[in-house]
Amino acid sequence: MLESAGWPFDGLRITTPTLTMRPVRDADLDALAAVFPDDAEQDPRSELIEGLSAHAQRIRLLRQGIWRNRGLWSPESWILDLSVLSAGEAVGIQTLEADGFARLRTVDTGSWLATSHRGRGIGIAMRTAVLALAFEHLGAVAAVTSAGSGNAASLGVSRHLGYRPNGVSLNDSGDRVVELTHLRLTRSEWPGVGEVQVTGLAPCLPYFGIS
Repeated sequence: MLESAGWPFDGLRITTPTLTMRPVRDADLDALAAVFPDDAEQDPRSELIEGLSAHAQRIRLLRQGIWRNRGLWSPESWILDLSVLSAGEAVGIQTLEADGFARLRTVDTGSWLATSHRGRGIGIAMRTAVLALAFEHLGAVAAVTSAGSGNAASLGVSRHLGYRPNGVSLNDSGDRVVELTHLRLTRSEWPGVGEVQVTGLAPCLPYFGIS
């Protein structure tokens, strides 16, 4: 069984009336790679492999990033990558991450969504679902997020859900300097939702630093 093997996350599910979200499995990677959008941000300082096309480099970094997040997981520092499924089809990834969560109770989020599925409210639905996991099941007291100041779609999702401005900063991405807009949402400001169901969480709690 997965739990006895020391990795219970394949049993975790977050469901809404329109989406299912589950931790990314290797079996999901081909479908996710097929819809990975060109505008999804990756670290430009990542080491490149000579002889690979630009597209192959991006897909390699996508896969290795997910494997790295699994392999480096600890209760002190974790990144949860969730496959987002709409009508059974993989359409993106929603991440939830934290450092020192047991003490700070603060999470960060990130995501990407297939180009063909934008403009349908999926971005709001997937963020809402992962915030429900954080606030209502993991005991988070705050959620933060950041986006390039020109990323209207991501910033729009955050503001729609009640995030408040939390400053700006400059990020040196290696080939250019990008202005980031930071936002924050507290548990007391979270309106709560009644249509998000979380199952299979109990055996995962120690991995989040929750006893």
